[in-house]
Amino acid sequence: MHNRAVFTFRLIRLSLAALLFAGCSDIASVKHTTPRFAPVGNEAPELSAAEQELQKAQKIQKSEPTRALGGYLAVAQTASRQLERNPENIRARSLYNFAVARCLEVIDTAPLDPWNRSLTVPGPDGEYVVTTVRRPGSDRNPADYNLLPADTLVVGGAYFEKRVTLEGIGAPLVAVGREKNVDYRKDLSAPRLYGTATAVIRFRDHRAQIEFFEPLSIERISFAGHTSRLAADFTAPLAVAMATEQPEKLGIARFLQPGKYAETARLVRLQPFDPNRIPVIFVHGLQDTPASWAPMINTLRDDPELRRRYQFWVFSYPSGYPYPYSAALFRQQLDAIARAFPSRQRIVLVGHSMGGMISRLMVTDAGDKIWRERFGKSPAETAIPAESRKLLEETLIFNHRPEVRRVIFISTPHRGSVMASNWIGRIATKLVRTPIFFATLPVRAIAEASTDPAVNSLNRVPNSIDTLSPKNPFVRSIDKIPITPGIPFHTIEGDRGKGNAPNSSDGVVPYWSSHMEGAKSELIVPCNHSAQLNPQGIAEVRRILKLNAQSQ
Repeated sequence: MHNRAVFTFRLIRLSLAALLFAGCSDIASVKHTTPRFAPVGNEAPELSAAEQELQKAQKIQKSEPTRALGGYLAVAQTASRQLERNPENIRARSLYNFAVARCLEVIDTAPLDPWNRSLTVPGPDGEYVVTTVRRPGSDRNPADYNLLPADTLVVGGAYFEKRVTLEGIGAPLVAVGREKNVDYRKDLSAPRLYGTATAVIRFRDHRAQIEFFEPLSIERISFAGHTSRLAADFTAPLAVAMATEQPEKLGIARFLQPGKYAETARLVRLQPFDPNRIPVIFVHGLQDTPASWAPMINTLRDDPELRRRYQFWVFSYPSGYPYPYSAALFRQQLDAIARAFPSRQRIVLVGHSMGGMISRLMVTDAGDKIWRERFGKSPAETAIPAESRKLLEETLIFNHRPEVRRVIFISTPHRGSVMASNWIGRIATKLVRTPIFFATLPVRAIAEASTDPAVNSLNRVPNSIDTLSPKNPFVRSIDKIPITPGIPFHTIEGDRGKGNAPNSSDGVVPYWSSHMEGAKSELIVPCNHSAQLNPQGIAEVRRILKLNAQSQ
């Protein structure tokens, strides 16, 4: 009988894992291709000759990369002369961008190094000397990155149905860090950079200067005597990062074994910090990762106003933790922003599911009210060992974060989800392994110190599933505390297309739990629990962000 029970438990665990992994592999895909130049616009003798030179260079790119580089530089120089005469010459711009992309492709694959010293290459009508322009304030060395021309990448997958690009001058690139950034926690960046970049080559006789721009930071540049819009590909870097790192696969692992993945709890900025742009922090839900925000981020970056006004961040955490503890980790990360970037704008939070519950605690003045409800006295008077008491204080005692300006709740179970307390929840609860720092807490001492009957009966520390139950004491306590006045909030919920609100549900969270009185707006979209992926849900976030920008 015992063996049968163990077998059944393992079978359920494997089945849940299989279901959660299903479909992960096709959310992002990147394939390499050989780009072809397609002439557009009017014929011009000088450009026709340059296009013939382009074909010659392409034929020898693999066998004689330095000669090919010289040919591509000659093509780019000819096209830039045409653009100096007429910046609206589409054919010249297309030829210039294509030739610059091929220059970067040769430099990266050969490999060649114009980054740390000047590089001399033979050209059709004389040698070119290639150097790099390092813009003031930039500490990035191009030699530290693999520079992938975006036109060599075919992007696909369910999360990238639309490729967000901008027509303009320059060759869009994906800059992939060759090494991991050892200071990623200090500067709140990803361990490995997958950056958006655009390369431009300027010519003075036979001196070619390569310069890189970050199109999320700079929209227009001076080129060939005119002010021109910078070309960009905002989708390719995001898709390459997801296809390479496959962060979605951590979702189930971090849910089942949160302690093993404690180091993955962090705040990550997705672009260079700009004190003039409003930070938007996306907080994912249970069994999920920041990968679930890719469709929304990709779509929002298609809006020029939002690109100019906002910068996007994600908070990642092991979702097997009880969510009040995850909120304590989030507060620590918000403190890290204040230390690293003291001149930041006030923040907008966008939380999905349990991520919304975490965000809710950032705009709540609980003080020590919840603590006193549990223990009937102040922390100092409570008979709990000091180290354990400190952990409980960080989790149960908190006030709103003044840097948070607005919150968007998506499919958030503010009053819990019945699924967390039914047979599905009971099974899921047993699957989550308690982290060692929770397992060593003196649960009996904590229970005996409490005046709350619900705490008195505890025999283990609650996990994330426990803290999603409508019966959970913490969930009930938070529901009694209003969101701090003066902080606007919005709700987005799904009804699976039934149109039966207020009796609706998204299949996981019922309307009675996701609805919040006092919301500045509420939108019910015809989808399941994944409203953050729904086009109407994304459009609503876009609308709210524009509203927020106007009220700054």
